[in-house]
This record gives sequence, structure tokens and C-alpha cells, in this order.
Amino acid sequence: MSAAQSQRVTDDFDHLRRAGVPNSPVQTIAVIGGKGGIGASNVAVNLAVALGNAGQQVLLMDGDMALGNIDCLLDLQPKKTLADVMQGKCELTEAVMPGPKGVSVIPNANGVMEMTHLSHFQHAHLVSLFSDPGLDADTLLIDVESGLTASAMFLAQAAREVLVVVCDEPTAIRDALTTIRVLSESGCRRRFRVVANQTESAQHGLDLYAKLMRHTDRHLDVLLDFCGSIPFDPQLKSAVGQRSSVVSAFPRSPSALAFQKLSRRVDRWPSPVTPAGHIEFFVERLVQTADDHR
Repeated sequence: MSAAQSQRVTDDFDHLRRAGVPNSPVQTIAVIGGKGGIGASNVAVNLAVALGNAGQQVLLMDGDMALGNIDCLLDLQPKKTLADVMQGKCELTEAVMPGPKGVSVIPNANGVMEMTHLSHFQHAHLVSLFSDPGLDADTLLIDVESGLTASAMFLAQAAREVLVVVCDEPTAIRDALTTIRVLSESGCRRRFRVVANQTESAQHGLDLYAKLMRHTDRHLDVLLDFCGSIPFDPQLKSAVGQRSSVVSAFPRSPSALAFQKLSRRVDRWPSPVTPAGHIEFFVERLVQTADDHR
């Protein structure tokens, strides 16, 4: 990022500070899978709905810059998307649309190639937009695209928590470990939350977590926190076909109950109170909170 570009991002933050940004800290969570097809988007959607049902104000952002699909999973018809925001066609608040109870959604475009080539400055500018005083939430969930793209890495680094979704496939395990390694080597991430998806039992999830731990204990200086398992559930597939979350469509199904349990665990995570020292979502509120405690 050039000096001029860095100054522009700083000016964005200064403007928001003068505008009077709400000072309540926001929990920011990047949901990421090492490879496609393991259900990370379904985890993000259902965790968001479970948190919303529990009374939280949740902002769910579709962070797939190439193939946004959150709107499809929730049967939404967006008029504006994140691509429109980045092209200067609308403000971020204009792209936010109501989703299930307690959840607001920031949809993304599908197939807009310009979104797949965002610069470092454009990523930083996008993150800075989340300090807009018209945008409020208790929790921001970012459904991060699969793969080690520049967008995926930047969005994961800009979140306070990273929830890694993994299933029991050799490629999924390898790619999850690679994602953890790359993010840890960036210097701003040491702790990772892990959820096992499409498991046959609770023990199956624990065994999968143990596989990850055996590798990270030997090769990486990271901390892994196991957050539970989401069982394989035909009703989850049925909910996807209905373009609904399983938490809404089949609230007593095994997977919906697992998402509700996961949401209670996430709700107990400590909220951020001070800036992490790098570009991150809702940083202005953390700056104000830190100032208020001095």
C-alpha cells in the first residue's frame, strides 16, 4: 500500500471518529474451510441464524469474491451487493438486507471478475467501511471463500476470530492445516477455533480434531480450540434445497441442535476490547473502547 493509499484509509477512520461511531465492540468471526465442498458456507449461515435466534444482532457477510452464494442459501433477492459497494455504486449500508430473525446479510456478486482481483488497498478500504456509524451488530460473521486467495487471507486476518471448518477427508484435513499454517505465518494469528463438519458421531469429531492437533503440535506454534461437531444430517440437505437454514426449517434436527450448541459456545467467547494492531473490522469501536477505559 502506498503512502497516499494508507493516508486515505486513515482519513476514512478519522472521518468516522468525528461522526461519532457507536463504541460497543463487535465480535468478528471469519468462517473458513481449506477447500470447497465441505459446508463452510452452511456453517456460517446456520451459526448466524442460531445466534440471531438467541437474541444477537448478527451481520452475515458473503466474503466469496468470485461466487457469492449466501443470498441463494437464504432465498434472498439482493438489489445491491458488495460488488456494487466496491464499484462506488452504493454505500455499504445500502447493500445490507434483512435475513432471518436477528440476521442482516451483506450479499456478494456471483461472477463479477473485478472482485477477484482486489488490491491490498481495496481490501483495506472495504474493511474500513465497517466502521460506518449506520452499521451496527453484536457479531459479524464472514463467510470466507475457500482456497488461499488474497481476499480469503485478508478477510481472515481482519477478523478477531477464525473458525476453521474441516471434515474427515484427506484433502480437507491437509488444506485446513495449510490454511492454519499460512495464517499463523502472517504474524497476526496464533489461535484457531475448529468445528468438525459432517461427522458420524461426537467421537468422530474428536478424532478428527486429534488428527489436526497431532500435526500442529509437531510443526506449528498455534493453539487449536475444538468447538464441537456438526453431524451428517439429511435434513440439512433438505434445508439447502428449500433455500433455508436448517436451524429455521428443521429446528429439532440433529444438525440444527448442534448449531444451537455451537452458537452458545461462540456467545461465551470474550469480546474484543482493544485493537489488535493491524487492519481489522470495526476497529474504530475498539479504539473508542480502549480510550474509554484509560
